[in-house]
Amino acid sequence: MWLAIDIGGTKTLLAVYTHDGTIKEHVKFPTNRDYSLFVSEMKTTLAEMEHKEFELACSASPGQIDYEKGVGVAYGNLPWKNVALRENLSDLLGCTVLIENDAKLAALSEARLLGKSKYHKVLYITVSTGIGGGLITDGIIDHYLADAEIGHMFLEHDGVMQQWEEFASGSAIVRRFNQRASDITDPAIWKLIAHDIGVGLIDLLAVYQPDIVVFGGGAGANFEKFRPYLAEEMTHYKSPLIEIPPMVVAKNPEEAVVYGCYELMKDHANASKKAGHAHHPA
Repeated sequence: MWLAIDIGGTKTLLAVYTHDGTIKEHVKFPTNRDYSLFVSEMKTTLAEMEHKEFELACSASPGQIDYEKGVGVAYGNLPWKNVALRENLSDLLGCTVLIENDAKLAALSEARLLGKSKYHKVLYITVSTGIGGGLITDGIIDHYLADAEIGHMFLEHDGVMQQWEEFASGSAIVRRFNQRASDITDPAIWKLIAHDIGVGLIDLLAVYQPDIVVFGGGAGANFEKFRPYLAEEMTHYKSPLIEIPPMVVAKNPEEAVVYGCYELMKDHANASKKAGHAHHPA
């Protein structure tokens, strides 16, 4: 069995996978803002699960990661700093643990569902508690942009420079309009939201030049509600050098991260198998 761990700002999701991608168990618990208590609660949750032994695990984390050391450097909406995530989880699970940024894992899953032969570059944007994203090139996470924090881009809004996620994320939508995105029906509000997403999106299109944009996350899952307004908004940014690509909603907007964990574990297992064959020819 393989274990996918999606550490979110408010909740942590565990999904137990078979090698063929079947989910056998699904558990959620609140993410404690105290890291040591989080590790303790993870241990308790694992002890209560039906499946307890794993060959491989993948943990998705918001924010910046030191891949070489396996350390979560900064977590955005969580106050954790420089935590030994890979080591701590390996100790709890007794197996190899891969760690990766959550938005990039979601991007990996969604890009592969689209098919790498159809789209060379896929830009995934998650509009959730914050705003994150990942670029997938030919079905692989583009690690030249591994530390990119798109939600922290500074843009002008209401006459002042603000981080994009401060006014366009799911939590910003709740704060500004006193409604969750899923409850909003007023077209005027969706036009405002589309405008605020568009001002950041055009910068990403100029830099990344993707072939398609996929929206996910809690608020991004409502893409069809603001799609026509965003399409209209993007017409204002027409340029000979910036193409406005197709924009779609994620196929698994709420669970793309754990599916991405599975894809990364599958890649790791396949690479290990090939390496083993290389060292031990038949």
